[in-house]
Amino acid sequence: MADSTFPSPSSRPSLGGGGGRHDHHHLWQLLWEYDPNGLIVVDADLYIKLVNPAFCRMFKVQPDDVIGQPAATILDDVSDFRRVWETGEVYRGKPREFAQHDLLVNQVIFPIPDEGIIACIMADYSHQLTERRELMAIKETTIKQVNQVVDNQMKVVQEIAGLLGETTAQTKVSLLKIVQMLQHEAVDTVAVHPQDLKTRHPRSAELAQGNIPREEGR
Repeated sequence: MADSTFPSPSSRPSLGGGGGRHDHHHLWQLLWEYDPNGLIVVDADLYIKLVNPAFCRMFKVQPDDVIGQPAATILDDVSDFRRVWETGEVYRGKPREFAQHDLLVNQVIFPIPDEGIIACIMADYSHQLTERRELMAIKETTIKQVNQVVDNQMKVVQEIAGLLGETTAQTKVSLLKIVQMLQHEAVDTVAVHPQDLKTRHPRSAELAQGNIPREEGR
């Protein structure tokens, strides 16, 4: 089995000399070790061949524990790797969450047919998980408040239903559509970004907390 690690700092040659190709290879070793993105290489059978330190930190593993193991033991779904190998095309997908590791990553997967391997670069976007959870909390609070408004209004409307007639039903349908729209957006945690809330609803946080002041004359 090929060694999955590179030489330790004490055993690395100095870059000051004219090492030529040796120094060039050493620079690639440094890039592999210090790249903040997670890097993983698997063979055509989807067994792990190499992992870099950033990948190990992301998934809280040691190289010796995962080298030679099926990639599915760490990544669960490896269908994207298989598709890349079969089609020979580069894969750039949507952000993928690994809930058990509290990770959110963007993946770029590409084949290297001459070596019989598939490589994957994982950019860590886990900081967005907190922002998206906060966004979901705001939406859930808004949904609850809209539901309360519907309930309260309908109680009042029922008492004067004879005067309002069909308008009562129309009002309820409109409010329920708003609730359904918010519920749909609340579960779409991958496609929605926190900045979208500020753009489309600049006062959503105030609305969720019930802090929007009443307009004059109402």
